[in-house]
Amino acid sequence: MDNSLIVTVLIYIYQFFNFAWPIFTWGLIIYILSSWLPALRESAFGDFLGKVYEPLLEPFRRMIPPLGGVLDLSPDNLIIIFNLFQFGLNEIFRVLIMWAS
Repeated sequence: MDNSLIVTVLIYIYQFFNFAWPIFTWGLIIYILSSWLPALRESAFGDFLGKVYEPLLEPFRRMIPPLGGVLDLSPDNLIIIFNLFQFGLNEIFRVLIMWAS
């Protein structure tokens, strides 16, 4: 296989990831803010967001219960993990593209 083809495929994957990842992160922020708007949380869109993000938030809620029974820090932790994951994946792609070219 030609190295230029590998580099091109890696660049497309890298660009898709960097396009889709912020959308995924903003979806989490919208889901968090929808807790203040019960009508949004109860809608089909809110239900969809719940199905996407609740399985990701649940392990953090088990590790760190809500403070005072009200303040849930699991979304903050998940956003930090998302940012670390994005940074790591970007570095992996950068190294792979440099290595293949």
